[in-house]
Amino acid sequence: MIQIWGKPQCPSCIKAKTMLENREIKFEYFELDKDFTREEVLAEFPEARTFPQIIINGIKVGGYEQMVQYMEDHNYNGTGYSL
Repeated sequence: MIQIWGKPQCPSCIKAKTMLENREIKFEYFELDKDFTREEVLAEFPEARTFPQIIINGIKVGGYEQMVQYMEDHNYNGTGYSL
């Protein structure tokens, strides 16, 4: 499962959601000030300074570019890992 923690009008958040939608990969999207507070995002991702913050199967991978790299490195297809 993929979780995206984002904020409104965030270009990288939009790119992450669009990429996953185009690949028909299910994800959960959480929006700042709607689903979580700044304090909650800092508690969950203490090193983060940008949006989005993305979690894949419990692993905090970072932002959009890190998500793409993680998916390529691990052959992630949304339902698991392909060989």
